Amino acid sequence: MLILILAYLGGMLTIASPCILPVLPFIFSRADRPFLRSGLPMLVGMALTFALFATLAAVGGGWVVAANQYGRWLALILMAVFGITLLFPAVAERVMHPLVSAGNRLSDKIAADKQHQVGSSLLLGVATGLLWAPCAGPILGLVLTGAALQGANVGSTLLLLAYAAGAATSLALALLIGGKVFSAMKRSLGAGEWIRRGLGAAMLLGVVAIALGLDTTVLARISAASTGGIEQRLVQVFTPAATPVRSSVQTAVDSQPMLDDLGEMPSLLGAVQWLNSPPLTTESLRGKVVLVDFWTYSCINCLRSLPYVKAWAEKYRDQGLVVIGVHAPEFAFERDIGNVTKEAKKLGIDYPIAIDNNYSIWRAFNNQYWPAHYFIDATGHIRYQHFGEGDYAQSERVIQELLRQAGAKNISTSVSQVAGQGVEQAAGNQTDISPETYLGYARAQNFASGEVTQDKSASYAVPASLSLNDWGLVGNWTVGEESVTLNAPQGRIVYRFHARDLHLVLGPIAGGKPVAFKVTLDGKVPGEMHGTDVTPDGRGVVTDQRLYQLIRQTDGAGEHTFSIEFEQAGAAAYAFTFG
Repeated sequence: MLILILAYLGGMLTIASPCILPVLPFIFSRADRPFLRSGLPMLVGMALTFALFATLAAVGGGWVVAANQYGRWLALILMAVFGITLLFPAVAERVMHPLVSAGNRLSDKIAADKQHQVGSSLLLGVATGLLWAPCAGPILGLVLTGAALQGANVGSTLLLLAYAAGAATSLALALLIGGKVFSAMKRSLGAGEWIRRGLGAAMLLGVVAIALGLDTTVLARISAASTGGIEQRLVQVFTPAATPVRSSVQTAVDSQPMLDDLGEMPSLLGAVQWLNSPPLTTESLRGKVVLVDFWTYSCINCLRSLPYVKAWAEKYRDQGLVVIGVHAPEFAFERDIGNVTKEAKKLGIDYPIAIDNNYSIWRAFNNQYWPAHYFIDATGHIRYQHFGEGDYAQSERVIQELLRQAGAKNISTSVSQVAGQGVEQAAGNQTDISPETYLGYARAQNFASGEVTQDKSASYAVPASLSLNDWGLVGNWTVGEESVTLNAPQGRIVYRFHARDLHLVLGPIAGGKPVAFKVTLDGKVPGEMHGTDVTPDGRGVVTDQRLYQLIRQTDGAGEHTFSIEFEQAGAAAYAFTFG
């Protein structure tokens, strides 16, 4: 019963999400007309379209995503046409003419107008449904994924109906409130035609916003309008999630694996998409040994353990091992499936990846760490788990033992010899290196450039000297919740660190162009100490939202002052990590 209530609330909340904001003018454009002839057909059209794509999502697999994208563009064209008709009544008469009874020019004008309203409202509802469907939040994603993996059932149908009822309720309220506002404006201003044209202009602006992706980029930054977090917290009230933590190394006490029964493998429901594989279920994996790897692509600890996971997937695939990478994002840009797909390909990952943007699988496993490895036997029970980097030989012995227990023959007793390259190279043996340092004000520490002006542009400077692990900004920056963004050219970030390697999670602002930068180490070009994303003279370019290796020294001796200067505005920096 509780989950039904959550689904209903999730449907209601969707109307206030950033993705839906550009759609609201389309809804209000019909608010001044009779509900039965205008509002109701629009709701029916929206509901039918929404239900259609929900059904396809449940039974059709990954191709629905592409189909839905084509549907969105068709919807945008239709919305643009409606916006033009609101602006220009003469155009409206021509466009809507085919929707009136075929060729019956002598029919009653009122009847013809009624059909005009019904037909246009129904089509507007269809277009609204096409745009509404991909904006659904975490709760609906959970419902649809469950239906896709387990097939349609009464439970998923009830949840979908509850979500649709919530969405319909919010739409009806919008129509009701919008109608009153519309009527009041006409009474007070006497400018109904100008209001109509204003709605048409707002509709066209909404089309432009959606076409440019502003509904999921710029508008998504308006925290007051975002309901994804609200929906997520509603779920967490009943399924509390542990605080995510990046884990570096955990050393086992014994050299031989100690297998235990840690309970059945939790559900894999809730992934918003799967890469390299159709959706997998716990039932379909019975008889296989499974390794579940929780990771995120900008996490240095995850990247350093990745060569071993890839080696195990390749070495034991034919003997019954299935590796599943559960990608649970830390930063907002890691929720972008296109980013994950591109980085996974660059990293050479060919095993199944579950995109866990809503932390559904994370919560099901009660996980707390990146990376985290869960080893499941052929009967579907977790037998071993390891958090963080290290102890790779022991983890591989666990795989070998579980494969033997599953009946596999000729299992190798050797352990893989892996040498990671670039950011995947193992960390040094130092234990006193500088800590991971977040730059956004939500988790920032050791900021040496004075008081932070949150979410607003401000000028910053650094003191003449920095203490170990202190960092600062130079130039005009906006310090946001999870990142700092440069507003003017020649801005710098400075850090006093102690480690062999220095990495920085960077990216151009959403939709932004690449940004060139120059790195120095103790005031000089890094030379042989340059990282894989920097030339010996310290130059590099921020092209993607990811982790960049900027410094790699021969050892981690001593303290050093690192500086990165960006030649253009538009760079965003998220976190320093060291190794």
